[in-house]
Amino acid sequence: MTRQPSIARRAEALLGSAVVATSPVAGGDLSSATKLRLSNGTTALMKTLTQAPPGLFPCEADGLRALAAVGPDGVAVPEVLGVDGDCLILAWVEQGRPAAEHATTFGRRLAATHAAGAPRFGAENDGFLGRLPLLNQPTDTWAEFYAARRLLPYAKVARDRGALTADQADAVERVAARMPDLAPEEAPSLLHGDLWGGNVLWGTDGTSYLIDPAVYGGHREVDLAMLALFGLPHLPQALDAYQEAAPLAEGWEERVALYQLFPLLAHACLFGGGYGARAAKAAAHYL
Repeated sequence: MTRQPSIARRAEALLGSAVVATSPVAGGDLSSATKLRLSNGTTALMKTLTQAPPGLFPCEADGLRALAAVGPDGVAVPEVLGVDGDCLILAWVEQGRPAAEHATTFGRRLAATHAAGAPRFGAENDGFLGRLPLLNQPTDTWAEFYAARRLLPYAKVARDRGALTADQADAVERVAARMPDLAPEEAPSLLHGDLWGGNVLWGTDGTSYLIDPAVYGGHREVDLAMLALFGLPHLPQALDAYQEAAPLAEGWEERVALYQLFPLLAHACLFGGGYGARAAKAAAHYL
C-alpha cells in the first residue's frame, strides 16, 4: 500500500487517526473505494464521490445504522466510522467464500432483520438507489406504496429515457392498478431495499454483512425477490432457512416476478439496455 495524501488527509479529518497507507479497491459501480490502514492498526474502507448527490452518503450511513440496530440476531453490517457529504468510511470486511451453512445462517438472520419491522410503509425521507432518487413518502397500505412509489414513477422515468416503449409502460401501469388484488397485506418489515448478491459480503469466517442499503419499511418479499433476480451463493439454503424462521404468505413464489419488476425498472432507468424489456416481461405475468 502507498499513501494518497488527499485521501489520507480527508479520512484523518473524519477519523481523528493517522492514515499510514491507502490503496484503491475495485468494484464500485458509483463511488470510488479506497482501503485505509490506520496508525492504530485497524483497516477501513473509504467511499468517495465527486459531486455526490446531496445526502447520498449520510443516507447510506443512516441505513447501515438502522440495520445494525436490529442487533446480533439480524444480519451484520460494517461499522460506520465516519461520514460526510462527499464520503463514507466503514470498518473493513476481509472477504472469504461462503459455504452452504453460512447461507443458512444468513437466511435466518435476514428473517430477524425483517422482523424488526418499520413504523410505516416508506420512510421519513427519500433515499437513493445508486444515483436514482428513491421515493419513500409513506402510504397507508403496501399495495399503494408499491404502485405509487415504486412502479409508476420509475416506469415514467424509464419511458422518458427511451428504456420503455409506450406499450411497455402501459403494461406496468396496469399492474400498478391491480396491486390491491395481487399483494397480500403484511405489517411493514425493515428492508435493505437494494438486496442483490453484490450487496452481501461474506467474511473469512462466513459471517454475512449487508452493504449499500436503501432502507425503508416495505414487504419482505421484495428483498427476497431481488436476491433471486441477481443471484446469491447457496440461495436455496438461504430461502429454506428464512422460511423456517418466518414462513412467507401463501403464493409467494407467484409474486417473485411482481417484486422483481421494480428493480428491473430501476435498472432500466439507470442503465437502459434490455432491462426495459425484462420489466415488461415481468409485468405480463400479472395481466
